[in-house]
Amino acid sequence: MDSVLVSACLRGVPCRFDGRDKVSPGLAEAVTDRAVVSFCPEAAGGLPTPRRPAELVGGDGHDVLDGRARVVDDTGCDVTAEFVAGAERALAAARNGGCGEALLMPRSPSCGRGAVYDGSFGGVLVAGDGVTAALLERSGIRVRPAPGV
Repeated sequence: MDSVLVSACLRGVPCRFDGRDKVSPGLAEAVTDRAVVSFCPEAAGGLPTPRRPAELVGGDGHDVLDGRARVVDDTGCDVTAEFVAGAERALAAARNGGCGEALLMPRSPSCGRGAVYDGSFGGVLVAGDGVTAALLERSGIRVRPAPGV
């Protein structure tokens, strides 16, 4: 069976924007008998931990990759370059690890799959994917939100 790329925060690494982890209670069952490649695209893109919360503005991760949207933090600082760099490094890690699938942190501007925050920092979700999820999908890696988070 293929290896699986997993958001590092879901495996207990304190790398989220708030300096904490977000352990997924259903993750162990979802990755049974598979090699796991843990990865945090935001840290890999050069962002510190902890860091300001960021959201997608003007679209989702696909729009960011196409140059039609950006990622900004809650002070208005543009962190698009760091998110794209992290996504590229996540793709490289997935390919190097032989990953055919990724289980990622829901709602994240990097890892979200199917729903992300709308850029207002008001907790509003909209349909869409994060930057890393979009790049992995475009590259043929199946992306799913991690179970139980």
